[in-house]
Amino acid sequence: MKQFLVNLSTQNRYWVGLILIGIALEGVALYYQYVLDEWPCVLCIHIRIWVAAFVLLALIAIFFTRSITIMRIAHGLNAGIMAGFLERSWRVLAVERGWIFGDCDINLGMPEWFALDKWIPTLFEVQTACGYTPLIIFGITMAEMLVVISVLMLIMSAAVFVASWFD
Repeated sequence: MKQFLVNLSTQNRYWVGLILIGIALEGVALYYQYVLDEWPCVLCIHIRIWVAAFVLLALIAIFFTRSITIMRIAHGLNAGIMAGFLERSWRVLAVERGWIFGDCDINLGMPEWFALDKWIPTLFEVQTACGYTPLIIFGITMAEMLVVISVLMLIMSAAVFVASWFD
């Protein structure tokens, strides 16, 4: 397993896999939004931003797989992004279940110089308040699914980050 992770940390297929996973996650979100009329809340948009962040990082990292130092930095950044993805996913689930109560309004909360909701409103515009996510399959909500996915992705990215330090 260790050798598999070491090999994975130096190859483009890891980054391509992240790009495909990210595109699939964003695609499902857009399907629910535009086909099933399940509008995104501010926390859902934050999750979309984290997903876009790891896709963008993966797109950049593909060009630097020959540099061990840059790859280690990219793997570390990716693990941090996955931690943010997990935190937002857990928060969506916690609000949905009533474990926490938070200020969840229609304002995305981004500074003017990073106004993703203005630049790409089809993907990043908040359209409803928090508190509910749709059912995906077998009674599992989107929030529950996101927590499972983000936990698995954090474990994977942390393992690949650690493996990147082995020769």
